[in-house]
Amino acid sequence: MSAASMQAQSGATHYVRFRQGSRTAFGILAGEEVRELSGDYLRGGKPTGAKHQLKAVKLLAPIVPNKIFAMARNYKSHLGTVAPPSRPEFFYKPTTCICGPGDSIVLPKDSTDVHYECELVVVIGKRLKNVSKTEAAAGVFGVTCGNDVSERQWQNGKDKDIQWWRAKGSDTFGPIGPSVVAGLKYEDLAIQTRLNGKVVQEGRTSQLIYDVVTMISFCSKYVALEPGDLVFTGTPGTTKKMAPGDVVEVDIEGIGVLKNPVTSS
Repeated sequence: MSAASMQAQSGATHYVRFRQGSRTAFGILAGEEVRELSGDYLRGGKPTGAKHQLKAVKLLAPIVPNKIFAMARNYKSHLGTVAPPSRPEFFYKPTTCICGPGDSIVLPKDSTDVHYECELVVVIGKRLKNVSKTEAAAGVFGVTCGNDVSERQWQNGKDKDIQWWRAKGSDTFGPIGPSVVAGLKYEDLAIQTRLNGKVVQEGRTSQLIYDVVTMISFCSKYVALEPGDLVFTGTPGTTKKMAPGDVVEVDIEGIGVLKNPVTSS
């Protein structure tokens, strides 16, 4: 874990979902220990008193979302010479794209140009419909790391699809984790991607064109957000192709490192 990711803010709580044997449960991550909860943290799960060593459990995607919204073109450093959008631009990712820390990003056999995209991901904590920016802020439960994996030829190539259903929604194209962090001031966090240990993307969440509360408020005017929904907030800088055998890490200050190997189907 990098120095940036270790700079946790006081009062922040790291919620996880984990497997122990054949059993799946929720917990709070505290150092190298997982303190088990009685149920889903989004639904009021309380500590049971049971504790597990982190190395004795398998961390899963920390949430199973109902819907996934994702922002396009939300960092100037990613746009290059393209003009910023005049309003938040969303697309959907299917829930089946979600995978967790340590899971493989599986490249489809006919893919040719699959890129990483480090992103801050927002977890919605309560129903939000036609909300103000202040109400949107109060509706954020927490944040996590995400990788908006993208097949550029299916997205923008000469034979591109009419929608990004497979370019950004193929199975395993939505790694998230390792934890959902509540109580973290997420407005100005360092974010980066490492590919095989080399830093290939860097930015700060303060560089978002549309900040979290603006995008949530805008979205809620048309589509209600529900507890457990995710919002991928956009990626900084430039991205490059991944290949089988690579290891990609998304590192966000105060949250941790989301690490995934890349394989082929």
